[in-house]
Amino acid sequence: MQLSDYSAFPAKIPVIVEDDLFLYPFMISPIFLSDDANVMAAEEAVQSNSLVMVCPTKPGHEGERTFDAIYDAGVIGSIMRKVTLPDGRIKVLFQGLARGRIIEETGEAPLVAKVDVIHSKPYNELKIEALMEVLREKLRTLSQVSNQFPPDLVRTIEENHEPNRIADLISSTIKIKKAEAYELFVEEDVEQRLLLLIDIVSAEIEASKLQKEIRSKVHNRIEQVNKEYFLKEQLKQIQQELGTDTQREEEIEEYYEKLEAKKPYMDEDAYKEVKKQIDRFARMHPDSADANMIQGYLDWVLEIPFGKYARKHLKVEDVQKQLDKDHYGLKKPKERIVEYFSVRELAELRGVGEKEVKGAILCFAGPPGVGKTSLANSISKALKRKLVRIALGGLEDVNELRGHRRTYIGAMPGRIVQGLIDAGEMNPVMVLDEIDKVGRSMRGDPTSVLLEILDPEQNSEFRDYYLNFNIDLSQVIFIATANDIGSIPGPLRDRMEFIFLSSYTPQEKYEIAKRYLIPQELKKHALKKSEFSITKAALEMVIENYTREAGVRNLRRRIADMVRKAVKKILLDPSIQRVTVTVKNIQEFLDKPVFEIDQTDNVPTVGVVNGLAWTAVGGDVLKIETIKIKGKGGLVLTGSLGDVMKESARIALSVVKTLIDRGELTIDQKIIPRTTKEREENLKLEPSEVYKRYDLHIHVPEGATPKDGPSAGIAMATAIASIFSEYKVRADVAMTGELTLTGKVLPIGGLKEKLIAAYKAKMKKVLIPKKNFERDLEDIPDVVKEGLQIVPVTRVEEVLKEALVMA
Repeated sequence: MQLSDYSAFPAKIPVIVEDDLFLYPFMISPIFLSDDANVMAAEEAVQSNSLVMVCPTKPGHEGERTFDAIYDAGVIGSIMRKVTLPDGRIKVLFQGLARGRIIEETGEAPLVAKVDVIHSKPYNELKIEALMEVLREKLRTLSQVSNQFPPDLVRTIEENHEPNRIADLISSTIKIKKAEAYELFVEEDVEQRLLLLIDIVSAEIEASKLQKEIRSKVHNRIEQVNKEYFLKEQLKQIQQELGTDTQREEEIEEYYEKLEAKKPYMDEDAYKEVKKQIDRFARMHPDSADANMIQGYLDWVLEIPFGKYARKHLKVEDVQKQLDKDHYGLKKPKERIVEYFSVRELAELRGVGEKEVKGAILCFAGPPGVGKTSLANSISKALKRKLVRIALGGLEDVNELRGHRRTYIGAMPGRIVQGLIDAGEMNPVMVLDEIDKVGRSMRGDPTSVLLEILDPEQNSEFRDYYLNFNIDLSQVIFIATANDIGSIPGPLRDRMEFIFLSSYTPQEKYEIAKRYLIPQELKKHALKKSEFSITKAALEMVIENYTREAGVRNLRRRIADMVRKAVKKILLDPSIQRVTVTVKNIQEFLDKPVFEIDQTDNVPTVGVVNGLAWTAVGGDVLKIETIKIKGKGGLVLTGSLGDVMKESARIALSVVKTLIDRGELTIDQKIIPRTTKEREENLKLEPSEVYKRYDLHIHVPEGATPKDGPSAGIAMATAIASIFSEYKVRADVAMTGELTLTGKVLPIGGLKEKLIAAYKAKMKKVLIPKKNFERDLEDIPDVVKEGLQIVPVTRVEEVLKEALVMA
């Protein structure tokens, strides 16, 4: 049967089912058959030289060989060739001839059906020609943006004027869904068929344009990546040849990894700033100055221990034990420290935030060597936190604390941030040493920065100029130390609570040396305990005659001197198994004694008074010396005295003059210098003539040491009264107190150091203001109170009564 014999249709012919292809007429296509039904249908068609119809399966019915699983339309054509393949399949070459539709199903295995040709409806040639021109224009556009249409096919379609043929060619070339293909295939209205095809081609044009744009972008990106990779590899090889391979890429990657690891513990601002700098660094040439500056910045910032904290649970018992273990005495300071941490422990146990309970910053104040820094060391050990010591002595530049801006050459973070980096945790114990010695200069006032650092309300957002983001210092335990709190600015003093550490008594120094200093020095010098010893008398001699200090720093040096001498003896003479320092042989180990505090000689003297003074290294006994010279009532003061002390001398002179005028201080007529006429006539003179006819010279040794303060007032009054009246002053009496113009004795400071100095000088009696006696006596060590007779005084008359030998 031939397709040209249309009278033969409808005709009964075999139906071959095809899963993947939707075949169009006039197309020669290979078909691979494997199932028996299709093979049988093909065999029958070849043998009978008849036509067959190929029908596609519906979506979801692939592999099924029933009429329900296939479309009711397909391609009618003939099998031109049949080849049996080695794998058992049969390959047939099929030529499509016309579109057909199943009219009646007549057989199942193989499928046989009555089929008729699908005829197109009559159409308007002008209208169809216009639609085909539109379709050709769309195809030209599609061929420019897609590779699906080769130029030959486009030329064929341009030259063809058969609408159905053009529709079949185009439909067989472009990729469309089965449902759309079937709708286009069975359409009998040529105009509608072309309109459907124009819509499909238009959609394909848009899709192709989008695909082309995406492919272009991807291609450009790939080209750029490949170019960068190629150039970087070339640069790496060049650097390797030159010996300058810095592995920069690995460094940048390492920076990013460190930043991401710290991100959960950083503020958002800090994270953004650091990431921005890493991105800048990655874009820069490695040899530029800015790259070196940014790399230095990243090295600093990524070392900050964000999120790392000492996790030990705070226990007051640990603090108390550590303080008692490391320090002898210091009862009140240790008690206050324990109270401070008791509050913090209770707040921690009850879940109260640190900001709500964080008290004032502790400041240990006292002379050098009394244990201020070592107390902070003990706190650090007890809390299992790192200790960071920041020496503020002589600090003038604000940027030392707050950091230098990165625009400056050699910029770096401030000492606070560097302390955190060195500690490796965000909550160390930070000691601000010598806070009273911070200086001011044209570079700013560092105490202003300390106001922010030490304020619990502000230090959670401390800004370092170098970092350019905020750092939380609220977890840091700040402890300050100072020698003289008077030189600390008022606003800074307001933020601190002072714990005063006074001078040690000789007995306390003895215990400290025995328990701590000697064992420590033996360990430092590799000596065993059995190889060195010092007798009690010798150690007391070292304390009294070879050191002058409030603390024990020089005492440690003297002990080290003796230990070194002992080491030398043992090495030079192997027969020596043990070295003992005694009073008799101490000269072999130490130089000549330094008698800084002269002991009383118990010989009363006119015009010489033992005054008591406070110094930065503890208390001292000052000998105030006075002489009178015939003159006209003048006053000379020497001994490097300050303005306040000079005023005290003038006040003392006026008070004594008043006492003489009132007759309360008796002046013997023999003392008053007389003229020849007065001696001949034996005239009785007024007592006031004694101070009118003498000049006074008051001297306070040592002349090279500056001295100031009002507390020598009563001592000067006693010296002046003694020289005018020629009553001797008791040599075993010392005194301290400020004197008013009306003769009242006012309280003074530094009482503990002054009384310790009097105790060391072997004084028997000390005169102090009554108010000091009432409020400060409990702070005085018991050994001092037991060794001295402490007499409270309120007026100068009481002082003279106790000090002068009037009998």
